Amino acid sequence: MLPRWVRWLPGAWLGLLLGIGLIAAPSLFAVLPAADAGRVVSRIFMHEAWLSLAFAALLLLALRRPHQRGLFAAQPTNFGDSALLWATVACTLLGYFAVSALMPAAREGQGLFSFGQLHGASTIFFGIKALLVLVLAWRATGA
Repeated sequence: MLPRWVRWLPGAWLGLLLGIGLIAAPSLFAVLPAADAGRVVSRIFMHEAWLSLAFAALLLLALRRPHQRGLFAAQPTNFGDSALLWATVACTLLGYFAVSALMPAAREGQGLFSFGQLHGASTIFFGIKALLVLVLAWRATGA
């Protein structure tokens, strides 16, 4: 039963990322004033960041189990899968936790980076994370 869940998790994670990035955030900005939409979307991305760390942790733990090796692809080792998962963790830590700490100062025109630059960096990290999770989901279907 565990291998089935482990193969399912990357697809669920990808669905979460795509749902937030392509549906929830743009929809909120379409129907709410920008300040209100920004607050709601910020809260959604906070939850997404914690969920992404949980998904990555669960998958990393599953890959550590000896009978789960090479779960995402027919390979003798799982180094590639682990590297992809650690890259998603890095994208989450940099794209949400590091950038969100700089946002309040940027909104007030202070700090080294502008709000637009920080928003762009956050978007790039989110996009890279989504691509990495897409590769994980793709590899999970080939196992």
